[in-house]
Amino acid sequence: MKPRDALGHFIQVTKPGIIFGNAISVAGGYFLAARGAVDLWLLLVTLVGTALVVASGCAFNNYIDRDIDVMMERTRNRVLVQGLLPGRVVLAYATVLGLAGVSLLYRGASPLSALFAVLGFVIYVGFYSLYLKRRSVHGTLVGSISGAMPPVIGYCAASGSFDLAALTLLVIFSLWQVPHSYAIAIFRYKDYLAASIPVLPVERGIAVAKRHILLYILAFLLATLMLAFWGYAGVSYLVVAAAMGSYWLYLAWTGYQAMDDRLWARKLFFFSIYIITALSLMMAVDVQRTGQMLLSYVG
Repeated sequence: MKPRDALGHFIQVTKPGIIFGNAISVAGGYFLAARGAVDLWLLLVTLVGTALVVASGCAFNNYIDRDIDVMMERTRNRVLVQGLLPGRVVLAYATVLGLAGVSLLYRGASPLSALFAVLGFVIYVGFYSLYLKRRSVHGTLVGSISGAMPPVIGYCAASGSFDLAALTLLVIFSLWQVPHSYAIAIFRYKDYLAASIPVLPVERGIAVAKRHILLYILAFLLATLMLAFWGYAGVSYLVVAAAMGSYWLYLAWTGYQAMDDRLWARKLFFFSIYIITALSLMMAVDVQRTGQMLLSYVG
């Protein structure tokens, strides 16, 4: 194997797309807590530390899921399924990544940030990947908690505390994960059925999943607004959250009239990525906070 090919395989096994998405939410949580007082070094340490922990969790997940990945069209070409890297090497690699990430967060950001990183890792790898994903329809709900940790890590790194805003972030991102995941399960229904993964659309039907999606998006919309109503975000964030959240809710409602559930779920899934990215960015680029920061520089 050429060194360049090996490097590519090591990168692929960490799921770079997931790392990038989580980095955006980390930055959103950090800027929300920083309130304009940005420490670029602390931000960088937090981003890198979290990325390493997420990469570790994804690598472990790839190792754990290699037997079911071979049954699914979208995952059958993954590195471990194809035997492009030895399993023991991936396990060692994942362990080093995780230890490095937690250590960096603990020493360079805050022990609280490191604690939430460890908690997210344990939930994702231990509770979700090793057990619930294959055995319970509630696996998605438990896994959603781990997916909500990155913005909390960023917030705690900047603030040094876990307060109402951090709790709200945890709720927002947990609620977002559920319809996002159910949408994937609907438009990849055949894959999940072939691998016998007991996600809600497979276990209880797509009609039930549609109802859950609608309710979770409604709860998500209300939670996003609370961040502004409680004074943690400004008017620009509020407008974006209300507009995009309402449209996502509308998309969920159209699922009841959808002629093709797969196409509808795919559209819902992609919009879920747009909305969580936009909200994370608006936490960082908030009109009120930007104005306050500029005034402080002028003063």
